[in-house]
Amino acid sequence: MERTIFEPEHDLFRSSFRSFVAKEITPNFEEWERAGIVDRALFTAAGAHGFLCMDAPEEFGGGGVKDFRYNQIISEEVQAAGVVGSGSGITLHNDICLPYYLNLANQEQRERWLPGICSGELITAIAMTEPAIGSDLASMSSTAIKDGDHYVLNGSKTFITNGINSDLVIVAAKTDPSQKHKGMSLLVVERAMAGFERGRNLDKVGNHSQDTAELFFTDVQVPARNLLGQEGAGFVHLVSNLPQERLSIAVACIGAAQAALNWTVEYCKQRTAFGQPIGSFQNSRFKLAEMRTEIEIGTQYVDQCVVALNDNRLSAEDAAMAKWWCSELQKRTVDTCVQLHGGYGYMLEYPIARAYVDARITTIYGGTTEIMKEIIGRKMGF
Repeated sequence: MERTIFEPEHDLFRSSFRSFVAKEITPNFEEWERAGIVDRALFTAAGAHGFLCMDAPEEFGGGGVKDFRYNQIISEEVQAAGVVGSGSGITLHNDICLPYYLNLANQEQRERWLPGICSGELITAIAMTEPAIGSDLASMSSTAIKDGDHYVLNGSKTFITNGINSDLVIVAAKTDPSQKHKGMSLLVVERAMAGFERGRNLDKVGNHSQDTAELFFTDVQVPARNLLGQEGAGFVHLVSNLPQERLSIAVACIGAAQAALNWTVEYCKQRTAFGQPIGSFQNSRFKLAEMRTEIEIGTQYVDQCVVALNDNRLSAEDAAMAKWWCSELQKRTVDTCVQLHGGYGYMLEYPIARAYVDARITTIYGGTTEIMKEIIGRKMGF
């Protein structure tokens, strides 16, 4: 089915970003995968080409266009090129971190931070998860106690994307430890602050060039002017941004499934067994047909979610449905595609093998499949 949500300007943007990936990411991808981190210059190059902060105001160096379709294109092209680990840091910067600065920062904060965020000189991250908690954010133990004109921040975070490269980290902490949801606030911790230390660049199953780190905060004096949004409203701020975050993951998942199918269709046309292409066997045709159908259905739903987000009417449950369905679809798809590749599907020289290990995290981060179903079920009155 034809995709109808894109305009000619989106097609030009896609072509431009595809060229950027081919020039700036693909040649360096294997090196960055071995290093476990991308070169910071990737962010400044993306900023210089207009691929960061498309929806930030032009006065700060952004694109001045609030249209998530541009973000969607970036994610789809990263998946199509098979450079997920190296490109996902840009997606986090654009899709997940930037909205906090656009929606919550006061004018002084916007002037201080947005120019660097838009140029790529200030790489962003957000730190919610702690070693002892996953989705239960209200139980976090990190504290930020007000002391005059600053907060004293103590605690630790883990699984933080861009954790090593980041210059600005939005940290969720309890400014009132006696409260649960209502005691949480968001503080922006800057790279050079004393007491802020980075732990290991975690050794993951996949997404190797995406730096994912542990962060530690010991009596970090965070200026009160670095409070993002309202004190005590941190949980509300986080929840308000979760639909876009989960849609961003769904976009990546459906793009990854499409890429895996494309590689597998080509392989099934070229690889022969018993004197004929393996795609000509009925089982292979049926598997390919099933995947194509599911991906087509998922793509149409995700596209409509993007339209809804642009119109400010994407609900939490719609985003949750997109996230869990597309991430589970990605997992099923890459597994089937590996099977159709046979032994070669287990070899990392084939992109489907890397796609297989990269896919496993998507049903976990941003809220597990089980949490997504819980959100949907509660909205049904249960």
